[in-house]
Amino acid sequence: MFFGEVSVNLDAKGRIAIPTRFREQIASECGNQLVLTYNAHDNNSLWLYPMEIWATVRDQVMALNAFDERHRLLQRRLVGSAAPLEPDASSRLLLPVTLREVAGLEKKVTFMGMGRKFEIWNEEVLNRRRFEAPEQAPTEEMLQIEV
Repeated sequence: MFFGEVSVNLDAKGRIAIPTRFREQIASECGNQLVLTYNAHDNNSLWLYPMEIWATVRDQVMALNAFDERHRLLQRRLVGSAAPLEPDASSRLLLPVTLREVAGLEKKVTFMGMGRKFEIWNEEVLNRRRFEAPEQAPTEEMLQIEV
């Protein structure tokens, strides 16, 4: 289970260092085999999955009815654009140009643990989003969570 956030720099070649606090866990849980894809719900971030978790998500998405346009769009967004990644010797990930450009990733990015995956955000965009009012009221399930 991944949680917490760390601000990292995107270098001129499009690489980010995996935050130190996550390196050992990623290595032990998935042997450094990762998959990067678009966020299904938001253009301003990417999702980074351990390979085993990704395989389950991929299979569920591809099992959707491809004759439904909404399903095809999701399949294209998540599966068609996915890129396998493995950290280099310095624990850096090279983010594909197309993925980082669509997500608007620039110099400062936030690496955020979100349970079974990570979100990778443009730091400035994420900080703006933190203070936006939600467009919809909380769901009944959300109201049941004790915080």
